[in-house]
Amino acid sequence: MSNDHTPDLLASSTTRRQLLALAAVGGAGLATVRAAAPATAATGPGTNGEVVRLTVLGTTDLHGNVFNWDYFKNAEYTDSKANDIGVAKASSVIKAIRAEVGAERTLTIDAGDTIQGTPLAYYYAKIDPITGGSTHPMAAAMNQVGYDAAALGNHEYNYGLDTLRAFEKQLSFPLLSANSVDWNTGAPVFKPWVIKTVKLTDTKAIKVGILGLVTPGVAIWDKANVEGKVKFPGIVEQAKVMVPRLKAAGADVVIVACHSGDSGKSSWGDALPYVENASAILAEEVPGIDAVLVGHAHLEIPQRHVVNKQTGKKVLLSEPYYWGMRVTRMSLDVQKVRGQWEVVHSEATLYNSNVAPEDPAVTGAVAAAHQKVLTYVNGVIGTSTQAMSAATSRYEDTAAIDFINYVQADAVKKALAGTAEAALPVLSIAAPFNKLAAIPAGEVTIRDVAGLYIFDNTLLGIVLTGAQVKAYLEKSAEYFKPCTTTGPVAADAITNANATPDYNYDVMGGLDADLTYDIDLAKPVGSRIVGLAYAGTSVAADTRFVVAINNYRQSGGGNFPGVVTAPVVYNRQIEIRQLMIDWATANKVIDPSTFSSLDWRLVSNGSPISVTA
Repeated sequence: MSNDHTPDLLASSTTRRQLLALAAVGGAGLATVRAAAPATAATGPGTNGEVVRLTVLGTTDLHGNVFNWDYFKNAEYTDSKANDIGVAKASSVIKAIRAEVGAERTLTIDAGDTIQGTPLAYYYAKIDPITGGSTHPMAAAMNQVGYDAAALGNHEYNYGLDTLRAFEKQLSFPLLSANSVDWNTGAPVFKPWVIKTVKLTDTKAIKVGILGLVTPGVAIWDKANVEGKVKFPGIVEQAKVMVPRLKAAGADVVIVACHSGDSGKSSWGDALPYVENASAILAEEVPGIDAVLVGHAHLEIPQRHVVNKQTGKKVLLSEPYYWGMRVTRMSLDVQKVRGQWEVVHSEATLYNSNVAPEDPAVTGAVAAAHQKVLTYVNGVIGTSTQAMSAATSRYEDTAAIDFINYVQADAVKKALAGTAEAALPVLSIAAPFNKLAAIPAGEVTIRDVAGLYIFDNTLLGIVLTGAQVKAYLEKSAEYFKPCTTTGPVAADAITNANATPDYNYDVMGGLDADLTYDIDLAKPVGSRIVGLAYAGTSVAADTRFVVAINNYRQSGGGNFPGVVTAPVVYNRQIEIRQLMIDWATANKVIDPSTFSSLDWRLVSNGSPISVTA
């Protein structure tokens, strides 16, 4: 079914088996997967006796990662779990499995979030954009892997429809999204599905339908790019329409590449009438689905079966983590029942890409682009008078986060000149996205600055009252666990990252004067913000502020109060990361003494808490 440029390192069947044995990390397990041979076999009465094993290989949330490379560190990627990243390594696992089970009975799919997340992806969206004729490195890489189809993720919309369409044209396989529909007609604006025909010797052809679905959060997260153009019906709602059509078109087997987690939860409260992470609900409520490749949540689900309410049939779910760190292998046994193919058994396992070599077909296709981006991100743009680290930003005020807030607020303040809001005080919010980020003393590169802001968010300015500012900070303070001692306490003992991700903990600061406040962890959630003041004066409930905020937060991400309905007074669609790079380039010198001060602190019953890393 797919292209098969197997690396020379994996040409030996023994080497392939060794790799797969080392890589298998969870799910059905390698021994189980191998136990059922892919050849046809006789089975019980009532059928014509044919059973065929199909293999579906899956990746998701690659986020612009081709190489095992951290562009912000300028070094190979490493983490505490010894995970390597990148589609080049995942490709070697994929091709090893294909070689073992037979490419003719193998399908390879992806569940979305492909073209955003690294400087490699950013460069070919903004610096040397593919709309001008360049080839996107993810297109070059994925074409070498030999995917059969990929679903759109929400981040595919980050750079607008023109960039997305250019990316689509460069692929040798279809981009699928059944619930990305025309604003006026409701018809899908991308191909909703594809049917792949598996032709094996001495058997009736097996038609495998692949349906793509994306979390409907695109409607709020990328509102500026899609409003008036594309709508996003709910995953379950649209699948109830599309799966019967896919079956009617002849699909014997239905696989869904679903860019939506399996938790059943949403980050946007009631901002949308649909569920963000709906993959398990999809399996439970929509009959006719055999397996779901899950994406979006950046979690590891080796194997999960969900029983469909209507048919009682088990539906297989698997999610292969993110950034190419895992590859899902779904094994589907299909059997002829009364002359028609049906899935009679399904199982899955995950493979860890870190034991695999990078596929030279993939790295070769992207090597030139990689080198160009390395030159770009390592270019010196200025100097810093002192080092700034984000390592402790989760639990103490740092110059690194103050820098983000200063640049954001400065951009909004300048843009408001001559407007009705020009006289309002300007505040800003920022989150500790990357605790590994640091700006060194001395020469500063694009890579250093970009490392502080690892998402491609754009900047807006909204108007909030003092009461809304306090409510916003109370929401942010939910990130912390209760603490009735002044410590020392370990950071992990008081931060609540399992329930509230770091990127949903916001620090707020002022531009022309300081915004100061304490977060009292001895007080109940909702009553933790103490001593909120601006320029040394207590903030009144009706005081009006302009707040510099990112598009993800303003559109409902994190479900912070007041922001979605707040008046928008600035929105030029400029990426915050680029604003920071541009500021450093223009000013040449980053001097923390000009923008950093101690504005907030963690306290317990009014006394400062000592926090250790």
